[in-house]
Amino acid sequence: MGREMSIKILYIEDNPQNMRLVRKILGAAGYHVIEAVDGESGFRALLESQPNIVLMDVNLPDIDGLELTQRIKSNPELASIPIIALTANAMHGDRERCLDAGCNGYIPKPVTKLNLLSTIASFLPVDQNSGSAV
Repeated sequence: MGREMSIKILYIEDNPQNMRLVRKILGAAGYHVIEAVDGESGFRALLESQPNIVLMDVNLPDIDGLELTQRIKSNPELASIPIIALTANAMHGDRERCLDAGCNGYIPKPVTKLNLLSTIASFLPVDQNSGSAV
């Protein structure tokens, strides 16, 4: 059995420029990025790929990202997957709204490389590179 080298990150985002930027940052860092352009396809991709982390745009064309977060968190099989909100809503109270909806983290747009990578790293298991056999 090979070691798990690739962390899967599902990014649900309808803006092509944001998608391209995040894909470039995460790909360069060695993450496997799974992409979805709306809430429904994002939910299907989540069920199919069982990612390690979900990056969730709050303003999606079909389902609000916070509504989708609540749907995911209410499913016992999916509730443990960390969801990080990525949003242009950076007004006072927006971070709290995202966390209240069930998001585990919050990144305001425009996304910076440092903030994105450090936030993702904070949700990954610390013993990932221990190399010890079970």
